[in-house]
Amino acid sequence: MLLGGRLLTGLACGIASLVAPVYISEISYPSVRGLLGSCVQLMVVIGILLAYLAGWVLEWRWLAVLGCVPASFMMLLMCYMPETPRFLLTRQRRQEATAAMQFLWGSEQVWEEPPVGAEHQGFHLAQLRHPGIYKPFIIGISLMAFQQLSGINAVMFYAETIFEEAKFKDSSLASVIVGVIQVLFTAMAALIMDRAGRRLLLTLSGVVMVFSTSAFGAYFKLTQGGPSNSSHVDLLTPLSMEPASTSVGLAWLAVGSMCLFIAGFAVGWGPIPWLLMSEIFPLHVKGMATGVCVLTNWFMAFLVTKEFSSVMEVLRPHGAFWLASAFCIFSVLFTLSCVPETKGKTLEQITAHFEGR
Repeated sequence: MLLGGRLLTGLACGIASLVAPVYISEISYPSVRGLLGSCVQLMVVIGILLAYLAGWVLEWRWLAVLGCVPASFMMLLMCYMPETPRFLLTRQRRQEATAAMQFLWGSEQVWEEPPVGAEHQGFHLAQLRHPGIYKPFIIGISLMAFQQLSGINAVMFYAETIFEEAKFKDSSLASVIVGVIQVLFTAMAALIMDRAGRRLLLTLSGVVMVFSTSAFGAYFKLTQGGPSNSSHVDLLTPLSMEPASTSVGLAWLAVGSMCLFIAGFAVGWGPIPWLLMSEIFPLHVKGMATGVCVLTNWFMAFLVTKEFSSVMEVLRPHGAFWLASAFCIFSVLFTLSCVPETKGKTLEQITAHFEGR
């Protein structure tokens, strides 16, 4: 029963992570689309923080029951939400589109028509020859891959252990501290998204992650003992010749690096790939394209989670985090060279940009 519940929960989360950003991007004004699109990730990290807090006082069975509450509210409230005006216009349901705009905005707004014949188009592999299709595909898939290759899951896995090494009295506070940092910086990103722009925040986020993962690797390099034939990688075993105070001081380097990394990730590479995924694809391929992007994200998360221990055995922990730092460098270069700025543009203008119009 537990495995069946996990399967259904994973299916529901996968669908929600695909549909929610797209729905929000299609019902939002260009001037606030960044704010509202970033709120998807903000709600995720708030939910994680609340789960951490609830875990202090509830056993796992009641946590599972509590998880039904937001899902139930979402199911009920979505019954009263309209389909997006863009989708309705592509189906030639203009009257319903007008009613949807009235519901969403209180008055009928000026709206750019989707391309003629969009309702008859679907995704075909031959379309990948067109710049308006293959460019967003490359950008969307790359953003999702770089998000996971940054090392976010690895850092989160070892958060509590790192706090223990720093001699926190209650190391279980680590999860809550990490959750608070995520919420604060994701909220900050959401508030400035439509003023600072996506490219600037992605670049800033990547630079911060480069420095923090490099410092993380330096910490592990300083605290790892000599080479060992053991297949088990003990991440946080300090050198025996170091005094305890030195070990604790180095652990604070890890704590600082971890907090800096999480803050940097939350400002850019946490919310923005999901936001850009919902903005850059033409309407007639958006369903397939966003599905491929979400699949890439979850597959890379699975791959990094499964293989990170093996990478640490081969490269040692410091090498594994320096490898993550290298991926962060590539993510910055990719952002500067390939990712367009979508701030303040309508979805139709973004599509026209990729098509060269």
